[in-house]
Amino acid sequence: MTSRRARTLAVVTLAVAVPLVAFMMIHLGGDTGTGAVQPVSAPVTSVASPSASPVPTDLTVIAPGRPGEPAATRAAHEVRDAGPAPHNSLDVWFVRMMIPHHAQALAMAELAPDRAADPTVRAIADRIRASQGPEMGMMRGWLQTRGLPAEVPGHDHGTMRGMQSPEAMRQLAAVRGADFDRLFVQMMTEHHRGAIEMATNLLTVGSDLTLNEFANSVATEQSVEIDRMREILDR
Repeated sequence: MTSRRARTLAVVTLAVAVPLVAFMMIHLGGDTGTGAVQPVSAPVTSVASPSASPVPTDLTVIAPGRPGEPAATRAAHEVRDAGPAPHNSLDVWFVRMMIPHHAQALAMAELAPDRAADPTVRAIADRIRASQGPEMGMMRGWLQTRGLPAEVPGHDHGTMRGMQSPEAMRQLAAVRGADFDRLFVQMMTEHHRGAIEMATNLLTVGSDLTLNEFANSVATEQSVEIDRMREILDR
């Protein structure tokens, strides 16, 4: 009876001791031999660091065609770092002529604040200064990007359509009030017609898309301004 009780006690002791030892080994890491119990490190979850996705090699770019022509699809590497857009000699001539043409329009517009009587005339002059000044900067930049000079040695810019003579410019500067308004409208209308003609011609012969867009803008905006100035004369 005593022997059976001893065996039962031994079994119970083992049943309790074995799980306890296992628990300590798992959670405490056991004895390292130095008497110190080492904790078990928490499991490390590996997190992949984000990396740059490879650039696809099959990308395509839609390149717009000239006015009236369909767009073309090209491989991306064919248009990357392409540099300035293609242009021809007529593009260059247009820019070189339009810069002094704009310059004279600005000279006329700068007279209006102190001389014009009609607020519509002053508003048109303000619009010309606000638009054509930056446009001249764009055209100079277009030439500089291509290493082209803006000057045309020996060319008489006064022969361009719409350009006003030095005498006409002096006369405009000498008048005030309603006389200035009437003369300004007459001179600027003719000046705008010259710019529209130059722009329209470029649309048929130019190859640079940026200049084509610019020429279209010039023709459209200056046509609107001509209509507004015509209303002043009709009053």
